[in-house]
Amino acid sequence: MRDKLNVLAKAVISLVLVIWVFSRVDVAEVRQMLASANMWYLVLALGLYFGAIALNAVKWRVLLRAQGIYVPLRALLRYTFVGVFFNNFLPANVGGDVMRGYGLSRYTERLTDAAVSVIVDRVVGLIAYMSAAVVAAIIVVNTVENGRDMRTVEYAAFLAFFLIAGGFGVLLSRRLRALVGRAFQWRWLAPLAPIYGRMSDAFGAYRFRYKALSVAFLIALGGLMLTNLVNWLLAESIGGGIPFLYICLFNPLIALVLLVPISIGGIGVNQNAYPFFFGLLGVPHGLALAVSLLMQALIIISGLPGGILWWQLRSIERAPAAPVIPEQAP
Repeated sequence: MRDKLNVLAKAVISLVLVIWVFSRVDVAEVRQMLASANMWYLVLALGLYFGAIALNAVKWRVLLRAQGIYVPLRALLRYTFVGVFFNNFLPANVGGDVMRGYGLSRYTERLTDAAVSVIVDRVVGLIAYMSAAVVAAIIVVNTVENGRDMRTVEYAAFLAFFLIAGGFGVLLSRRLRALVGRAFQWRWLAPLAPIYGRMSDAFGAYRFRYKALSVAFLIALGGLMLTNLVNWLLAESIGGGIPFLYICLFNPLIALVLLVPISIGGIGVNQNAYPFFFGLLGVPHGLALAVSLLMQALIIISGLPGGILWWQLRSIERAPAAPVIPEQAP
């Protein structure tokens, strides 16, 4: 009952946010922009978005290998697309991560390692996103007219970067993990001590994997650049007007905002985030909203293969079990 109420509350929040943002723009103008969208630009944007999803699976594979877990890329692509599918129905990104971890844990029978790999994958991606946002913010502040008004955004990007990177540093530090582990000596936390111990050991596997973490970071930057291009193409498809530099600044910040699990599939939050952020640099709210709606459509379409794969996986699970042959270590 509580889960149903939680879903209902998120659906109501999504609806309220959508109504709110549409009440602040010329709906007829937005409809006209969407109707005039260049289909070839949209197709190219969709292809690049699929490429970004595939890159995320490659990044995940690099991090899993650092843990000594060897899973075929095709399996990781399946779980990644299933995650994209569930992002449309669960809290954005967070719900998809849960489904990715679930699928991998069923495949490897290593629940803790699977969960940690998903967390590290998400954190490394966020560090890459925030570092790119910091660089873009510095450029905007120092080169764009009225860019100095973006100081607050620049400071917010710096703060987010240091908080995420600092938190990850704590997870990798054996001493700091041990210090946190003392809290589980308290009677009311003691039942969770074994779980924390396994999680701590799993995080420890990344402690000296600097090469793997660096490669994953660079792959995340590549994925971010693809999604930046996707947003730029969407804007160009309806007449343009959003400089690529602005997209490089706000796209990662919007991705961070979408991690807040207050809506279904990020609907409503996404549509308000675009006009808010891009409006800071003078982009018309109607144009920003139209781009967000096209982006939402791309996200939904790109999740359809994941829905098919999920249905196939469920069919396989109902069938008699077959032996799993993991990828061989190099």
